Amino acid sequence: MTDPIPAAPRPEPVTHPPGRMGLEHPAPFKVVASWVLYDLANTIYSMGVVSFFFADWLRGSVGEARADGLLGVITSVSMGIIFICSPLIGAMTDRARRRMPFLIASTTLCVICTLLMARVGYVGTIIAFVVGNAAYQAGLQFYDSLLPEVTTEENRGRIGGIGVGVGYFGSFIAIGYGFVISDDFPLLFTLVAFSFLALAIPCFLFVRERGNPNPGRIFDLRFVIASTRQTLQALRASDQFPGLARFLVGRVFYTDAINTVITFMLLVAKNVFNNAGVTGDAAQIETYKVMALAIGLAVIGGFVWGRMVDRIGPKRTLNVVLYLWMGTLVLGSLMGLLALPPIALYIVAAGAGVGMGGVWSADRPLMLRLTPPHRIGEFYGLYGMVGRFSAVIGPLIWAATTVTVVRSMGFDSRVDTNIPITVLMRGQGMAIALLLLMVIVSWWILRKVDDKPRDWQALGSPAA
Repeated sequence: MTDPIPAAPRPEPVTHPPGRMGLEHPAPFKVVASWVLYDLANTIYSMGVVSFFFADWLRGSVGEARADGLLGVITSVSMGIIFICSPLIGAMTDRARRRMPFLIASTTLCVICTLLMARVGYVGTIIAFVVGNAAYQAGLQFYDSLLPEVTTEENRGRIGGIGVGVGYFGSFIAIGYGFVISDDFPLLFTLVAFSFLALAIPCFLFVRERGNPNPGRIFDLRFVIASTRQTLQALRASDQFPGLARFLVGRVFYTDAINTVITFMLLVAKNVFNNAGVTGDAAQIETYKVMALAIGLAVIGGFVWGRMVDRIGPKRTLNVVLYLWMGTLVLGSLMGLLALPPIALYIVAAGAGVGMGGVWSADRPLMLRLTPPHRIGEFYGLYGMVGRFSAVIGPLIWAATTVTVVRSMGFDSRVDTNIPITVLMRGQGMAIALLLLMVIVSWWILRKVDDKPRDWQALGSPAA
């Protein structure tokens, strides 16, 4: 009888390629602008599909009572896919000659899936969303790992902040589509898809990687297994990678809260306006106004927070951002639990907008400060993995909380179609309260993380 697994040579120890360090001199304007444009492109998809149009399409398909729970499950499935794949993809891209082909492939898959949405039936649209969103999330991982290719250590916070700020203009584009086209979902998804592709092309053409001088076999199962094992060992080596594991654990909690808010903000806004007697097209318009306020402040916030990162460091900046999110979520929770009027929604939207710009402006530079440059792809896989894990758990927590609160008040969202809006708002208010608790936990975990530049050679992790 033959062995079920063919004999194979003993795998060689995992060796990571020399670091793709930050630039010594600022990159040309065309290169930086092309990288920033991709942030604009992917935000059109994120806000247009994930936050707005898919949630609205689903609400119209299943009703407002079932929308929260079903959207939570669908989003969690999509994020679960990329959660599993993130560290494997990161390890493979570290061995690749270039990362750009991975970004091109993931973007193209996302665009194709978006074109299919609302054209392939109820189940088909859900599948297209699940696959397309997973591809989009993978693309973010490749895109973030290109930041050292367009920045120096001195301007990384500013350029990262510009990317965040300009990126949020994509949300204005998405909102504009919603204002003009309203409920023609096939056309809305088509416009988002083509906008994403058109604005991503300059990044594909003009961002030039210096490349990996020692590429290896990308699709090597033995390497992937060995690299994954070594990555887990790295997380336990707190002396060699100080602050990394603590940062990644803390990131699970604050990204959980923030990504969940972004996913469900349209449903929350519509309930607030419906409770105030604003319904139909009028509620749609008011909801988009609230979103426009949040996004406008996120644009401004991206530029301001980015400069703050360069002045006081990414860790202190992130602390300030988390304090802002705590205050915003306190009011957001009270808004739902007490059925507050729309003025509270505008205040919450303003705080969330400024906070969204700050999180990503501080988050990426801090991760780069904690990561040895020769393992950026691998550790960005972990960075993406914890973000995806939070995006799996957050929607499930939201769905379970809202359903539980509604049932505790004598209603069943699976069969009742006329649940009072105040009941739905209380469920959402309690869900926001749990998100507030997660931000507090993240702040507590991150207290001992510092952003001092690391001497990787002295720590036993050579920089090149």
